[in-house]
Amino acid sequence: MKKKAFIYIILAGLLWGTSVIFVNILAPFGFSSLHMTFVRALVSFVCFFLYALIRDKSIFKVTFKEFIINAAIGISFFGTATCYYFAMQETSPSTAVVLMYLAPVIVLIYSVMFLGEKLTFLKGASVFAMLLGCSLVSGIIGGLSFSPLGLVIGFLSGLSYALYNIFTKIGTKNMINPTTITLYCFGAAMVVSFFSCNPAQIPVFMEGNVLKTLMLLIMMGICTCVLPYFFYTIGMKDLPAGTASALGIVEPMAATVFSVVFFSERLGIYQLVGIVLIPVAIFVLSKNNN
Repeated sequence: MKKKAFIYIILAGLLWGTSVIFVNILAPFGFSSLHMTFVRALVSFVCFFLYALIRDKSIFKVTFKEFIINAAIGISFFGTATCYYFAMQETSPSTAVVLMYLAPVIVLIYSVMFLGEKLTFLKGASVFAMLLGCSLVSGIIGGLSFSPLGLVIGFLSGLSYALYNIFTKIGTKNMINPTTITLYCFGAAMVVSFFSCNPAQIPVFMEGNVLKTLMLLIMMGICTCVLPYFFYTIGMKDLPAGTASALGIVEPMAATVFSVVFFSERLGIYQLVGIVLIPVAIFVLSKNNN
């Protein structure tokens, strides 16, 4: 089961990496980070709602305690996505990613202190190597200037992502169905983002390119939300929270590759070293857990 869990988490990271594609395409239409978070949550909630309605209505059943946990997961998802997209537009995609991936350190500290996760030398070294690789990929090591606001918002995305991991682990430890967690997570995020953005602006942004924009929005919801969060939640069930969070750091590697392929970004020696370092660290982490 652990091998499958590793695969699920890595797949989730690769799919999250496609966010850079959709943000770069949709931002010129006028979509803000709040709009994109709302669309992602809406598309995802509809998909999981229909799945539960058709396949298994027991997915809707939750206790009050489970509802609170799922709502906390949804709010932390809202914070992660909104701050991440804002930081991406304020700084750069690679910078936003590396700031968000301060989360493994936060999660690992919390997991060791409160969830009973053991901190081994290899696990700590792997997380350090992944953060180093992430810094190399993003260009932080090599002289990168920051927008102060982008830096703060990027750090908040990392904090929110850490909370998402922690609350999801609490949910799975309480034996909540992973699909139930995902359904209510997106439901809560959809409600919060609905009241945070101005949904009436979305049809205005779509004028002149209705079909193209609609397809992009649906694809963004499925590729960057429905599939990766479903895989990630399943993987969290069989892996420690700190390990799962660290494995998800393949996203910056994927985002960088997508930027090169689709937007002709050039890679320097630092980025190439980082791209090699991240999967090596993941391999060491997987051997440590086995």
